[in-house]
Amino acid sequence: MNILLELKHLKLFSMPARPVICKGLLIVIALILLRAIVSPFLAIDSSEKKEFYESTAPDLLPRIRRDKFLEVPQIIWGLNNQKIAFARACLTARFLNRSLLMPSLSASLFYKEVDLLQPVSFDKVFDFNKFNARCHGFVRLAQYSEVSNRTEPFKLQKGTGRRWTADRDLDQLQQSIGSNVDDSEVIEIVGKNPFLWPDHWPVKDYAKIFDCLVLVPEIETEVVKVISKIREAGQRARHEAGGSHSKQRRDSSTNPPVPYVAVHMRIEKDWMIHCKKWEQRSKSHEICSSKEEIIHKVSQITDLRRPVVVYLAVADSLLEDDSITSGWRVGMVAYEKKKLGVTDIYDRQPYLIKSAIDFEVCSRADVFVGNSFSTFSNLVVLSRTERLYNLGKASSCGENIGLSSYAYNVMGDDGGPQRWMTDMSDTSLQRLSYGTNNVSCH
Repeated sequence: MNILLELKHLKLFSMPARPVICKGLLIVIALILLRAIVSPFLAIDSSEKKEFYESTAPDLLPRIRRDKFLEVPQIIWGLNNQKIAFARACLTARFLNRSLLMPSLSASLFYKEVDLLQPVSFDKVFDFNKFNARCHGFVRLAQYSEVSNRTEPFKLQKGTGRRWTADRDLDQLQQSIGSNVDDSEVIEIVGKNPFLWPDHWPVKDYAKIFDCLVLVPEIETEVVKVISKIREAGQRARHEAGGSHSKQRRDSSTNPPVPYVAVHMRIEKDWMIHCKKWEQRSKSHEICSSKEEIIHKVSQITDLRRPVVVYLAVADSLLEDDSITSGWRVGMVAYEKKKLGVTDIYDRQPYLIKSAIDFEVCSRADVFVGNSFSTFSNLVVLSRTERLYNLGKASSCGENIGLSSYAYNVMGDDGGPQRWMTDMSDTSLQRLSYGTNNVSCH
C-alpha cells in the first residue's frame, strides 16, 4: 500500500516536469552539436582555418559544381572592358553550373595587334581566394590543376555576325545543359572576346561579381599611397587657407580624413576624335566636354566645403594639353599624377595596373565626377551605387548622402552636372558598356 502511494506521489509530481526535462535534453543535444562543429576550429591554428573553411563550406551552402569547368579565351582590351568580359564569363559559367577556369587578362592595351598583348594571370591582379570567398555560392573560380583531363574538352563555338542574335546565343547555352555536352569535364568556348558575347544578365548580377573583385595586396598598397598623397594635399590646402582650418591639428591620426573629389577627365586626343564622331552619328551634344566645360560643371558642386582637392584621373600620355590643373575656381585645388608626386608609382606598372589604381582612387572618392559615355566612369558609379544600396540608400536626389556621383556631360536641373546613380533594375549591361545620357539620381 505504501509503495502504491509513493508511486502515485511520484507520478503526480513528475507529470509537470516532463516539458522541463524535454527542453533540458534539447539544450544538451544542441550544445553537443555546437561543440562538434566549433571544436575543429579551436584545435587548428589560423593558417589551417582557411584550408578547413574552403574544404567544408561548399557542403554547407549552395555550390557550383567543382568537377565541371568552363574555359574562355584570353580577356582583352581596356581594364573595364576586361572586367565586364570576366563577369560575363563568370555568369555564363554560373548558368551552366560550372566553375570558371581562371582566365588570363591582358596587361597591355592593343586593339588590333592581338599578338602584342601581354597575358597576365587573373590572380596577379585580383585576389583569387577573396574572390571565391566573397562570391561563394554565386560563382566559383577554379585552377587548371583541378582538371583531371578525364575527357576531351568540348569546344563550343560562339556565333558571329548579325544573324547570331541574343536568343540564338541563349539557346546554344541551354542546349549545353543536360545534353552530351554536359558530360564533358571542360567546355571550352572558342571565338570572340567575352566582352562581345550577347548579354543575358541583369545589372545587379554584374554588380555582385564586381564587388567580389579585390586587388592583390601589392596593388592595394599602391592605391593607399596615392589616396594618402591626395588627402595630404587637401590637408595642406586647408591649413594654408587659414582661419579656423589653421587651428586644426595636422596629425592625421586624430583628425578625420580630408575629403577629395575625383574627376575622370576625358579630354585626350583619341577620345575627342571618337566622341565628336559619336555625337554626329547620334545627333547628341551631351557626349564630349572640353576642359573648360568640365571645370565649370565641377565648380557648381556644393557637396564639400572648400578648399578641396580635385584629383584628375586622366591618361597623361595621351594628353596634348598639359595645363589641366590650371583654370580651376577658387577653393578647388587640382592635382594630376605629376603634380601629386606619384608618377613613379604609375610608371613602373603596366597599363592594366595603372588603370586599376585609378579606378580605386575614383571609386573611393568622397565625390566622383565622370562621363556617362565612358565605361570607366560607368563602372565607378556602379561600384558606388552598389555601396549606397548596401547602406539602404536607393536615391541621391536633392540631398548630400555621401558617395555622390555626377555626370559632367549631362546638365542637371540646377544647371550643374547631373547627379548620377546606376539603374540597378536594368536587365542588361548595355547602357553601362556603351554609354548613355539617360542618367538620373535614383
